[in-house]
Amino acid sequence: MRNWKTNRTVRIYILIAALCMAVICFCVMNQKHSENINQNKATKEFFAMDTYITMNAYGINAEDALMQAADRLSALEQLWSVTDSESDIYAINHGSGQPVSVSEETAKLLSFALQMAEDTDGALEPTIYPVLTAWGFTTEENRVPSDVELTELLGDVGYERVRLEDNAVQLDSDMMLDLGAVGKGYAGDLAVEILRENGITSALLDIGGNIQTVGTKTDGSPWKLGLRDPFTGGTLGTLEISDGAVVTSGNYERYFIGEDGKRYGHIIDPATGYPVENGLASVTIIAKEGRLCDALSTSLFVMGLDEAADYWLQHQNFEMIVITENGEIYLTDGIAEIFTLDSNHSSMKVNVIEHE
Repeated sequence: MRNWKTNRTVRIYILIAALCMAVICFCVMNQKHSENINQNKATKEFFAMDTYITMNAYGINAEDALMQAADRLSALEQLWSVTDSESDIYAINHGSGQPVSVSEETAKLLSFALQMAEDTDGALEPTIYPVLTAWGFTTEENRVPSDVELTELLGDVGYERVRLEDNAVQLDSDMMLDLGAVGKGYAGDLAVEILRENGITSALLDIGGNIQTVGTKTDGSPWKLGLRDPFTGGTLGTLEISDGAVVTSGNYERYFIGEDGKRYGHIIDPATGYPVENGLASVTIIAKEGRLCDALSTSLFVMGLDEAADYWLQHQNFEMIVITENGEIYLTDGIAEIFTLDSNHSSMKVNVIEHE
């Protein structure tokens, strides 16, 4: 008589052993795959768009992909520089009120900036450049302009008067464009496109503090990014992100102390012509696209906490972290679980902005 139970037990053991071997082989293959990707890490560091840029990518084509991305960013700088006499923006600003033909990339960037200006009711203002210059933020010769001077300059500020038709741009004769509030984020998106076209599935780009990621780290875990403390310059906490962008704005980045002893930051309120003073220290935006992060980090800083929260409730295509000057943190509920305060800042009050 056959011992069916014993034979079946033996077969089960053999099956379990085979499954274990398959799992081990799979893990070993994944480990080797991860090691191979890490061995194909490439790094590119350079200066462009008036800032330092560091890009890390992983994959067989990583080095060539980063070279292409760097070339693209440098080319975009030549198109969008306010001071380069060969750039599209310079040509527009010196067009004496006449239509100026620009590249398709410049037209797309301007179209996006005008769309965001309208969507934020002018909190993002691409024609604020003359006011920035009066304060010396474009020349590093800082000064406090008079109320009369600012009133006159604000008469030539207004995104509604920018005329864009196909690739032709026309400004009133005394108006000037500066797309710096969206340019780095937009350029970062284009760089990410190049990396993906080259088969890159894991990359981290730091474009002057604008962070853009492709996929996850090579081991499948999210990228861990340190959020800057606007008061000390250290790290406030850690944010986990995959396949997205993070941009922070705050008046702690660029400012000067006037003869009156007062501190003046570089983010200007288009409604007044003066640096923003609304109790905010920094605004961080997290979204899929760098261009959206760039535009909103500036415009929501201008709006202030209450209006920024209302804007998020109406749109909800991004997440944000707002730090107030009194040391409180406000974050949207979509990132409440992926942001962790450092132990040194654990006593800070954290408020979660929730869906209504």
